[in-house]
Amino acid sequence: MADVRDPGPAYLAFWRERHLCTLTTLRPDGTPHVVPVGVTYDPETRIARVISGGGTRKVANVLAAGEGGARVAVCQMDRARWATLEGRAVIRREAEAVADAVARYTERYERVPRRNPARVVIEIAVDRALGRA
Repeated sequence: MADVRDPGPAYLAFWRERHLCTLTTLRPDGTPHVVPVGVTYDPETRIARVISGGGTRKVANVLAAGEGGARVAVCQMDRARWATLEGRAVIRREAEAVADAVARYTERYERVPRRNPARVVIEIAVDRALGRA
C-alpha cells in the first residue's frame, strides 16, 4: 500500500502519464459497476476527478449513495505497474468545478474532450492508495 500523504515520485509520475483507467462504483443492489474512464489526480489536495455525462450509470450510482457520497475506486495499469486510488466520491455540477476538471483532463490526456452541456465531475476525496509503480 502506498502512503496517500506521500506515495513517492514514481507513483505520482505514473498518475501523470496518459493511461486509460477504470472507475468502480456500487449499484444500489451492491454489485460493482466498472467502466473505463480518464482520471486526473491532484496529490496536493488528494482529489481525483472523472468527467462524465450527468445521466450515466456511474453518476447515478454515486448519487444513490446520498449526501455523504459513495466509496469508489479508480485504477490504472501498464504491464506490471498498477495504481489504485480509493475514496469518497461526490458529484460536482458547478461550472467552475467542471471547467477545472476539463482543463486537468486536457492536460493529462493531451486532448480536449468533446463538448457536453450535461457534463459533471465525479470528485473523489482520496484516502487510500495502492499499487506498484
